[in-house]
Amino acid sequence: MSVQNIPLSPFFANSRQPFNYAKIEQISRDISTAWLTLDEITQQLNLFEDESQDAYLSSVELATRMAIEDYLGLTIFPVTYRVYYGDFGSYSNSNVYLDLPEVSETGIVINSVKCYTNSNTVPVTIVSSDYSYDPTGNRIILSNIPNEINDNVANPIVVTYSTNASFIAQYPVVKQAGLMLLTHIYNNRSTTSERIVRDIPYGVAMLLRPYKPLVM
Repeated sequence: MSVQNIPLSPFFANSRQPFNYAKIEQISRDISTAWLTLDEITQQLNLFEDESQDAYLSSVELATRMAIEDYLGLTIFPVTYRVYYGDFGSYSNSNVYLDLPEVSETGIVINSVKCYTNSNTVPVTIVSSDYSYDPTGNRIILSNIPNEINDNVANPIVVTYSTNASFIAQYPVVKQAGLMLLTHIYNNRSTTSERIVRDIPYGVAMLLRPYKPLVM
């Protein structure tokens, strides 16, 4: 089955609504590609010509990037998810709507849609002509599923998909927020402090606020 690369309107990206999936697994995430360069980091921290902390700074950069991805609900680099859906008794003879828990304003890639049937111990792949993607609802519309869904499998429909890299991640204001958060993590290596320590510092939150989707 061919992979579908589907654009998504930013107006609908990351809209948070009640979902009908039963379980989600994050099965792939880039933990090696740097978002903030060492040059940007050392200038931010005034560590000129000091390479003794490069390994530590790289680990802090990764923690910073993942924190901002999770805070904004966007993927700076592609992330792949596996989502399980169950309890389809009420969907007999009608379309099945599969909500996706995480999306990207630059679109998603549907890698596969599979279903457990009575005659198979492993899920069978559903052809791409039997489903479509609805960007207005961040969901897959499944128009045809096998007649004999395996009743012994709690979540018989399985979707694997990837979010595309976000162009927002390259905005200077977002990268500056990343450098500010990295500085905060670098200067506060322990949660023990006489001061109030916030998960996301106020200045970082203010820079990122225009790019954080409204939670409904």
